[in-house]
Amino acid sequence: MSLGDILYIIAMGLFGWMTFSIIRNNFLSKFDELERRKDLIDEYEEEYTQKRKAS
Repeated sequence: MSLGDILYIIAMGLFGWMTFSIIRNNFLSKFDELERRKDLIDEYEEEYTQKRKAS
């Protein structure tokens, strides 16, 4: 295997890892510490605000 092939494989591995990390962090940022969707807060707003005030 030539040096170019090795560098290509390393670059593709890093690209895959970076892409996976970005998508995972984007997905995880949509949830609060109780694993509920932040954008669907209207469905359980009273329960959410009471627990947030208590903590």
